[in-house]
Amino acid sequence: MTKRKRGSPQADDEPAPADFGLGATLAYLKGDQDPAALATASNDDDEGWTVVGGRHRQHKDGQKYGSKAYTRDRRRDAAFKRARRRSPSPRRSQSVERPPAEEDEFISKLTEAPSTAYSNFEGNPFAPKNGDSDELLSQPRNPFSTREKEAERPKTPTEDVGKSREERRKERKLERHYPVIKHSHNARLNNSTKISDLQALALYILADGTAPQWVAVENRNSIRKVVVLMVPGLELDMFNGKIPLESSFIDENTAETNKGANPKRIDIKGDDYYPASLRPERMPEPLKPLSDVFPHVWPIIGPVENRGKNCVKLHSPIHAMLSSQIPKTQEEKQLKKSGKHKGPLPQGTKHWENQRTPITEYLATLADQQENEYVIHPAWFSTDEARNAAHERRRIALCTAEDGWVDSRVASLADGDVPEQDIEQGSVTAGRRILAVDCEMCKDENDVSVLTRISLIDWDGTVVMDKLVKPDTPIKDYVTQWSGITEEMLRDVTTTLSDIQKELLDILTPQTILIGHSLNSDLNAIKLTHPFLIDTGILFPHIKGPPYKQSLKWLAQKFLRKDIQKGADGHDSIEDAKTCLHLVQQKCERGPRWGTSDTNAESIFRRLERAHRPKSNDANRAGAMVDWGNPNQGPGAQAKVAIGCDSDSEVVQGIKDALSDLAVGKSGTAEQIDFVFARLRELELVRGWWDDGRASDEAKARRQAALSRLGFSADWDGEVSEEALGAEVSKTVNNIVQIYDSLPPCTAFIVYSGTGDPREVRRLRQLHEQHRNEYRTQNWDTVSKWGSDEDEALNRGVRRARIGVGFMVVK
Repeated sequence: MTKRKRGSPQADDEPAPADFGLGATLAYLKGDQDPAALATASNDDDEGWTVVGGRHRQHKDGQKYGSKAYTRDRRRDAAFKRARRRSPSPRRSQSVERPPAEEDEFISKLTEAPSTAYSNFEGNPFAPKNGDSDELLSQPRNPFSTREKEAERPKTPTEDVGKSREERRKERKLERHYPVIKHSHNARLNNSTKISDLQALALYILADGTAPQWVAVENRNSIRKVVVLMVPGLELDMFNGKIPLESSFIDENTAETNKGANPKRIDIKGDDYYPASLRPERMPEPLKPLSDVFPHVWPIIGPVENRGKNCVKLHSPIHAMLSSQIPKTQEEKQLKKSGKHKGPLPQGTKHWENQRTPITEYLATLADQQENEYVIHPAWFSTDEARNAAHERRRIALCTAEDGWVDSRVASLADGDVPEQDIEQGSVTAGRRILAVDCEMCKDENDVSVLTRISLIDWDGTVVMDKLVKPDTPIKDYVTQWSGITEEMLRDVTTTLSDIQKELLDILTPQTILIGHSLNSDLNAIKLTHPFLIDTGILFPHIKGPPYKQSLKWLAQKFLRKDIQKGADGHDSIEDAKTCLHLVQQKCERGPRWGTSDTNAESIFRRLERAHRPKSNDANRAGAMVDWGNPNQGPGAQAKVAIGCDSDSEVVQGIKDALSDLAVGKSGTAEQIDFVFARLRELELVRGWWDDGRASDEAKARRQAALSRLGFSADWDGEVSEEALGAEVSKTVNNIVQIYDSLPPCTAFIVYSGTGDPREVRRLRQLHEQHRNEYRTQNWDTVSKWGSDEDEALNRGVRRARIGVGFMVVK
């Protein structure tokens, strides 16, 4: 760049021509300054010279790039932008705008003293704090220094006392990778969230569960404990405004209600798959504290029992949480993937505990026989009215003696009892004679199944009877592929159905038990009734519930690891009878839960015991049960720690004790607990949801004492005002918040209600049970009504009551 003297070699009387830069020219064109003043302005560095070429570009405000003024302004602008970005904001809120007046004052401070104002303004996270020395202010700082950040962070008086450098390093690492359970609005859900999904989430965090697809768990290895709290009485309609928790009042000044138009509530329904954000301005006052703890409210559906397309029963929400499905072994997974195995996988017994049970525990009840369309033996009816009503139903169904039917010689159910002195100690047969029966049938000219073969097998496998039977009517279809019967086999047979009936009446005594699969079909073919029956189709129920049944072939593969009914030659009635016998024998050895949905399930406490606690020398996880009454019974029997309570406040304290390692386990020593299940019940009690119809006398007394303590009568029906309900909800919510506050850091907190209002379902099921009892004992014209309309009402009630709510967060 060249410089030249401001003066020129012209004559002294001629003025020197002005030489203006671009900035001065623009200022002159704008009318801001006199160009002559610009031309004659002096400069300490370039006195007597004017800039001809532009060494510095010009800032939009006139400052030269690279000059102190420009650098100051650039630092000011950048610092202000960072302050805007880093300004503190409340949880889940939008960015906070700085008021214009505050912004002007902020900029003026930066302009007046850039060296100090920049380093002390509130938005700079790397600036020294008040009270720092001048020496520290003057020293260059590393904004990414962990040590400097740790030095700046305010500490409590007892913090870091006694902590090693390694412990502090771990704490800083945890702060950078703190665990969180979050839902992304970009996630796509295809099904409603179930209670089993909440259980799977807990098992994924603590044990060997699979990763959930409906939420994301970040840094799950840092989650140290899980607390699951069940709060019956909370409903989804409390959040969307359908159940009011606050009553309106009249404002004397405006003569209008305090609410005017209905306030806008959280838009969430029971059939939604997605959660709703807990926005305090859209929540009733009693529920607002939940928004300070949880980000979302989820619709959670409970398990139900189906019959066909109808829902008929609510299953236990506690059992759904505390009963865990046993994961498949690698061998089972590979066997299924290979495609070489057909049928069900063989049932494993690794985690099963046998419970030897007498066979009399498995006798089909009267309700079981009626539901499975058995013709009922007269011994089940103790009154003449009930016996006459049953006979009338049999007459209409063409199942009386006039139609060829016979009843075994049993006068009453008491005739089947065996004296204790005649029962061998430990015998599962309980002194009874056990006979397994299987029949093969063909189709007659009327498309009715008629008996063509019968086989009876004793308890030890001895063949008692195996005979072919000549039907009284011509056979239209031998169904050989199923029955194994051919025309040649029956050509010389002379045994008739009446001959078989006479022989069976001599064999069957009041102390004889008949075993079969779908035994009602066999007895219909024999045209025989007997009161003491065991049906393997009932003992090993289908996963979908009645009227579905597993086939005998499937049960043999699953539980006996045996293939039956192979080939095209039809079934072998002896083989089928022995299969039924072996299934019942196995049931007696394994226990009542064997063959049900519990076969592949275990207590979640036991499953957690197989998981190792990280960095603890292979110590196993441990669980605690905190509940009203005696938690050692039922699901809590497998927990290491069980704490019984009589109020919600005791439950809150019990959770604190369990997590602080103050609770003494069943072994008599203090236990370190990883998983806690607890239940609050006072809201359930006040709303009338607590059903103690089948509870023990102790449980009923506990319920009465709780009602009295809460100020309600013993016959309380659960009808409360909006204010009273809101007050009780507020108390329950405060208990939830107290539990959250007491949790140690990095604890996952899961809350769920279990179900919605079950009272209508309970009423309909009681009506149905009454109808069934009257159907067994009364004439048709006196039986209470139950038909398709009631079935549909029960279906709607169960579907509505299965919808609950859920929340989850990491403390």
